[in-house]
Amino acid sequence: QVQLVESGGGLVQPGGSLRLSCAASGSIFSINVMGWYRQAPGKQRELVAAISSGGSKNYADSVKGRSTISRDNAKNTVYLQMNSLKPEDTAVYYCIANVRRVAGTVSDYWGQGTQVTVSS
Repeated sequence: QVQLVESGGGLVQPGGSLRLSCAASGSIFSINVMGWYRQAPGKQRELVAAISSGGSKNYADSVKGRSTISRDNAKNTVYLQMNSLKPEDTAVYYCIANVRRVAGTVSDYWGQGTQVTVSS
């Protein structure tokens, strides 16, 4: 079993900042890509940012320049620092990890989601 636990969401005013964290645990041999998706009400889930085990990063155009993804491989944890937040950033944010388990299988695992609300 592999579990992803997210934290750091909440209510923030426009222009504010939040830092999301996601820690993976369980029968993990290695983690390839870790990332964040978000889903706003009535919209499809979309990629926000992703980072490979080697540190290569990819961002959605909507958050580029305002967000930074990072990871601590020793802790199997990924972070998303979001600055200059806008009301359109309001969504449930989901962590995803592509995990090779000790048993050898490779699968994507999702966190339970954390709500981010940007409002005055």
